[in-house]
Parts: sequence; structure tokens; C-alpha cells
Amino acid sequence: MKKQIPINNFGSRITSKAIFALLLALGSVLLAAPSFLAAQGFSEWSPPVNLGPTVNSGFIDAGPALSKDGLSLYFNSNRPGGFGGNDIWVSQRASREDAWGEPVNLGPTINTASNEDVPSFSRDGHTMYFNSDRPGGFGLRDIYISRRANTHNDFGWEEAVNAGPGVNSAFIDAGASYLENEEAGTPLLYFGSNRPAGLYDIYVSAQAADGAWGPAVLVPELNSPLNDQRPSVRFDGLELFLDSDRLGTFGLRDLWVSTRETTLEHWSAPVNLGATVNSTFNDQQPFITSDRETLFFASDRLGGLGNLDIYMTTREKNPHD
Repeated sequence: MKKQIPINNFGSRITSKAIFALLLALGSVLLAAPSFLAAQGFSEWSPPVNLGPTVNSGFIDAGPALSKDGLSLYFNSNRPGGFGGNDIWVSQRASREDAWGEPVNLGPTINTASNEDVPSFSRDGHTMYFNSDRPGGFGLRDIYISRRANTHNDFGWEEAVNAGPGVNSAFIDAGASYLENEEAGTPLLYFGSNRPAGLYDIYVSAQAADGAWGPAVLVPELNSPLNDQRPSVRFDGLELFLDSDRLGTFGLRDLWVSTRETTLEHWSAPVNLGATVNSTFNDQQPFITSDRETLFFASDRLGGLGNLDIYMTTREKNPHD
């Protein structure tokens, strides 16, 4: 049985781990991370960069997700000007070379007096998934789905609907990541849930032909005896990032990555992204972009502007080719 540690999507502290076991695990992480990336054909991740005071505030800024064209950065924040606790906001830019603009609240069609957070998108950009604890759900926090006709209209989202009992439970269900491509076959929704024992595991639900989501099942190779949350699966289904406080972390929560050669295989055991990316604080809610070379995440590390800030780290594909 998992040891219960209070934790949520917003970076609460956890108790310290066994020092001896942690040091042993860190040694293996330091050796494994660079060689792991090289085997995947990527350079190492760069030192993370804070997105700065235009995007980040003195409040919670977390749960980042980037649109496929790279021009809209969505995230949740409890900054003033919202409708409730955490709301979903978007920052836009004219091109990938331009600076991010002032964040704008998505408005009352998406946001409520409750919490809305951790957005993500379908590959085609027509569908957004996010968490909410609004009334009428199945549990403490549910996953909701909204759609839009125009993928370039960040304020054209329709009223969100609950993902249903196949995905949601009486507990917290959050951090959804949608996978759909020809090789993967059936569309899948990965997410984190603290059912039934209070700590978080990664689950996956398959989508039926009528659009309904089937019963969620554990993805055992991704999980540990501690908390494993906010899976972000690459569009080709061959790489998945998550945050975890499992043994081997550098701080309170770290970013980890799992891969596989084909979508028919099981995921590999997650590997820590290493000390260049992770800190001794909470590093959480990763989001891998469509170009496969940029990873956004939230952290409360020293030097930030608020409770949690959004950071970005990058890598290069086949840098020696």
C-alpha cells in the first residue's frame, strides 16, 4: 500500500525521503539521464528559463500547455481578475520569435467560481481538456472537455462538458493528455488520479467509436509507490513526461520521462530528467510541445516571481547529424 502524503496539483510540500536511498537513486539518475537522451536522438535539456513577468505573476501560474502553432500559451492562475480560484488564461504572440503578450482570461464560458486548471489539447487543436472542481462533477476534481470550430480563436471555446464516469471518479482526476494518431489506433486519454488510496497514479482511458470514454485502467509501468501526476504524451505516442515525488527525486517533485519504440509496446521505466532541469523544490506539470524540442513546466524554485512560475527548457533533435 502506498504511504499517504498530502499533495495536490499546486505544489504542496511533502515529507523528506530516506536519505541513504535517495543518494543511491540520485547517483543512478546522474549517469542515466544524458545517455538516455542521446539514445533517443536528442541533445540534453537546457537549463530552464523563467518566462518572466509578462506571463508569470506574484500568484500561482502553472499547468502550461502550448498550441500546435506555438503562438498561444495556456495556463492556470489565481491572479486577480479571474472568476474563481484558479482560472485558465492565455498569452499570445505573433510569431515564435516574438515575446509573449499580456495573459488574458478565457472568460466565463470556460472559467467559473470554482477552480479550472491544467489545460491540454487534441493534436488538431479543436479540443481542450482541463480540470475543474465545479458543482455537478463525479468527484473532488473532474476532467472536462471543450471544443472550438476555429483553431486560431483562443476565445471561441464552447461550454465544457464532463468527460464522464469512464474517466472521472469520486476522487481527484486531473492532468489529461490526449493521444490520437494512426499508429496508436484507438484514441487514448492519459491522466492522473488519486483513486482509491489517496496518492496519485497514471491511468488511461480508451475512446469508443461514439466518443464516450471507456473505464480507466492503471498504466503500471509508469507508476511508483508515491505520487505520479500530469502525464504529457508526445503526439507520436513514443515519449511521455510526468512529475513525481518517487525515490530518486532531487527535490519535492521532479520531472521524469518514459519512452517506447512503438505504440504497441509498454512504456519504459521513467527516467529522471536530471539536475540541470530539476531543482530541490517542486518541478511539476510538464508539457511537451508539438516540435518535440520544448518542455514547459511549473516550479516554485528560488528566483521566481510567485508561488509557482512557468519555465521552459529546450533540446535539439539529432544535433550531430
